[in-house]
Amino acid sequence: MTALSYVCGTSDKPLLFKTIGQAIQDAGDTWGEREALVVGHQGIRWTYRELLEQVDAFAAGLIHLGLKPGDRVGVWSPNNAEWIIAQFATARAGLIQVNINPAYRLNELQYALQLVDCKALILAETFKSSDYVEMVQDLIPELAGASPGALKSALFPALESVITISARAPAGCLRFDDIAGLATDADRAQLVALQPLLQPDDPINIQFTSGTTGRPKGATLTHHNILNNGYFMTERQNFTAKDRLCIPVPLYHCFGMVMGVLGCITHGSCMVFPGEAFDPAGTLAATAAEKCTALYGVPTMFIAMLEDPGFGDHDISTLRTGVMAGSSCPADVMNRVITEMHMGEVTICYGMTETSPVSMQSKTDDPVQKRVSTVGQIHPYVEVKIIDEAGRVLPRGQQGEFLTRGYSVMLGYWDDKEKTEQSIDPAGWMHTGDLAVMDVDGYVDITGRLKDMIIRGGENIYPREVEEFLYTHPDIRDVQVFGVPDERFGETVCAWIQLKDGTKASGDDIRAFCKGQIAHFKVPRHIRFVAEFPMTVTGKVQKFEMRNQMAEEFRTATGAS
Repeated sequence: MTALSYVCGTSDKPLLFKTIGQAIQDAGDTWGEREALVVGHQGIRWTYRELLEQVDAFAAGLIHLGLKPGDRVGVWSPNNAEWIIAQFATARAGLIQVNINPAYRLNELQYALQLVDCKALILAETFKSSDYVEMVQDLIPELAGASPGALKSALFPALESVITISARAPAGCLRFDDIAGLATDADRAQLVALQPLLQPDDPINIQFTSGTTGRPKGATLTHHNILNNGYFMTERQNFTAKDRLCIPVPLYHCFGMVMGVLGCITHGSCMVFPGEAFDPAGTLAATAAEKCTALYGVPTMFIAMLEDPGFGDHDISTLRTGVMAGSSCPADVMNRVITEMHMGEVTICYGMTETSPVSMQSKTDDPVQKRVSTVGQIHPYVEVKIIDEAGRVLPRGQQGEFLTRGYSVMLGYWDDKEKTEQSIDPAGWMHTGDLAVMDVDGYVDITGRLKDMIIRGGENIYPREVEEFLYTHPDIRDVQVFGVPDERFGETVCAWIQLKDGTKASGDDIRAFCKGQIAHFKVPRHIRFVAEFPMTVTGKVQKFEMRNQMAEEFRTATGAS
């Protein structure tokens, strides 16, 4: 009988049944004097004991502010030590951390805060061209006259505290560095008493992920979900307390906070953050200076490092392993990473936010061909099956939809039972919407997407979300958004727009309308104004035909045959 496209991961190591708060406590007790956190751009170098002290001091301060288990705390910031403190302090206090993309603008920030009713918001002062404080002041005019910690906002009735990572405290705000000092002995005692009451299956993290049918949804993840996923994906890289991981990927995403941070603290490894955001030269310099043994990134990051003019000036020979994920990796890039960056044990991962995120991962000794043509094999304690349109499991070698089940599947989308039930079936299978093929050895190749998600340099962009925003433009009658090939990012955003009769607009006008309202990577790079869309006889828009037309236009423009 032909083998079916089903696999179940096993391990001689059991699942961790503990909270993230307990995990950081255990790390402090076990590896107290080992280096835990290095943040180069802030001059920070802490041991596990020092990190735990910072975490508990801040957690007690949050309790003093009146935050209670289950309350949501938004974190809107690039990579820094404060982000790490907030991640563990919220877990220790039983609070649900809400990850907010640093690229979000007013429209997206408002939606995120309102969707989950954040009671507190921690934000950086500025990042690149973004003035976070100014944006929050624009969105919450009541902040200027509010007592710090006692905000009353018409737009955000649940929000009480705005905490800034800054040298100064803007009107109505609290400074991050002052929070720990607010705590009393009673607050610290309450934090200790709280620990045995918190449970591994409690929700602890909300990450925003979009769909093809609407606005972002809040994927709600538990301690058990993400702690174990971080543990097992670093297990596959053979992490120990001697490893030092360079993390240039963003913390707001599972790649940074789960695969990076939680992977390290479950093994006593050191986390090295080279900067607020990815910079190829800075990442290479930090990797060399800190003698990192592992490095994370999406393929475009590795390409940028390999092509950096100063690449040869950095001794990165201590590198051994790491992860390349987010989009497919070209074979020549993989070979260069292995040979020129000394990452002979680099691995490839596949997953999604809703599954904590990793379901599949290559092994450190897999042949290079397997690491570039597949996303590896099943993770421990996770099941995967590939099904046809009728829901039947397909024989191996046949393409179908990739489904996964196990400890890693989210609780659901925050306050959205309908969309949760559309994604997770009654048997507990998460329908990913990705098309895949499983070979005889259980390796999986992701071959396409049922949904039209665009992956731009590792950032997931959902066309419907961009379309919904563009529909608010007064001159747009209809719009279709889809991905087109891009040499640098793999894919980029293209919009075909039908204007209302009697109106005029240019591509620059549309991009200006988007600026400051949606993240820069969602703003369409290519814009075409059309009278009609290609349609089926039943009236369904054919986005694949639009992609084909754009591809032909690109070929003509470059003179390609």
